[in-house]
Amino acid sequence: MELLRFATAGSVDDGKSTLIGRLLYDSKSIFEDQLESIERTSRDRGDDYTNLALLTDGLRAEREQGITIDVAYRYFATPKRKFIIADTPGHIQYTRNMVTGCSTADLALVLVDARNGIVEQSRRHAFIASLLRVPHLVVCVNKMDLVDYDRGVFESIKDEFRGWATKLDVTDLSFIPISALKGDNVVHRSDVMGWYEGPSLLHYLEEVFIASDRNLIDARFPVQFVIRPMSDDHHDYRGYAGTVAGGVLKPGDEVVVLPSGFTSVIEAIETADGPVEEAFAPMAVTVRLADDIDISRGDMICRVHNQPTIGQDLDAMVCWMSDQSLLRTRDKLTIKQTTRSARALVKDLQYRLDVNTLHRDHGVASLTLNEIGRVSLRTTVPFFFDDYRRNRETGSFVLIDEASNNTVGAGMILGATQ
Repeated sequence: MELLRFATAGSVDDGKSTLIGRLLYDSKSIFEDQLESIERTSRDRGDDYTNLALLTDGLRAEREQGITIDVAYRYFATPKRKFIIADTPGHIQYTRNMVTGCSTADLALVLVDARNGIVEQSRRHAFIASLLRVPHLVVCVNKMDLVDYDRGVFESIKDEFRGWATKLDVTDLSFIPISALKGDNVVHRSDVMGWYEGPSLLHYLEEVFIASDRNLIDARFPVQFVIRPMSDDHHDYRGYAGTVAGGVLKPGDEVVVLPSGFTSVIEAIETADGPVEEAFAPMAVTVRLADDIDISRGDMICRVHNQPTIGQDLDAMVCWMSDQSLLRTRDKLTIKQTTRSARALVKDLQYRLDVNTLHRDHGVASLTLNEIGRVSLRTTVPFFFDDYRRNRETGSFVLIDEASNNTVGAGMILGATQ
């Protein structure tokens, strides 16, 4: 069964958690004890209805303040698809959490309050989703019940958002009018919005085509682990385990190993369930080659005539995630990209990007928590990478503080520094 990962975003009190609760409730994905717990908590809070937002706002601080703080992951399934939801915070001080939630998403769902229309945070969320190259963007105009299900309100918000989206790199944009509290157009089509002829949200999530979103052209296999049992029965066995990051690999394919440049042929591809005839992203497999080559963690197997960029100078957009330190020119950090790690020097901080206006602030000295900027990095060893827009796996990296070992930044590679 196909898996769809999607992230929700929106301004504070736009109803993200209520929407997810409604999705789970109406699709019958809630256990009885969970429902009893939120009913009891709703009564204790004085609510005269079952507050479905409590299903995702699990932290005590979230429940007390009525806001989402951390990324909450929820899982559910229908007969057509399995889903992983990343409920991301809406406030600007939690931008890093939204970047985390969108980094693996196939689809981003941005909520807009029908009463307030497009606000600054709506634009910021759309920009971050486009920056993270999320292939599909769905704008849910929520709380339509509070504007008497007025079609004019929906169309006005739709037109304004489309105008903003023209400035972004959005490939697939859809709009759905909903009421998360009442359940209109969430799981089932609404009877009170006959003017809307599109699908309900769940129907859209079940049917949106995502198979072509992954890069199936550029074969990329970062080696994570070398398997050598060295037992009497498997004395000659040598396998290279990892997760396919792009393209398709098949037994008989001629491949090259980076950085050595040695070539070989794929002898077999194995999984936990046995051999397979092909492997594609994001399958976790073990690849066996016809020749014994010196291969270790961090090396990459790819096609001879389709190789990634190899270099030590990276041009990238970085979201700074640390509240303990700043990102400055000449800083030295650990960089991890796919399975390869090294030290990196920040050569240049070109500009800081205002995520609300898209204005570029040149001449800044540092990036602070939740800020996004364009930087040039120099690594101590060559990396094998693609532009992030071409491959989200081989085009992304994290930055790690060498002293604390904390992840302090997430980056998207724009290309090699000229």
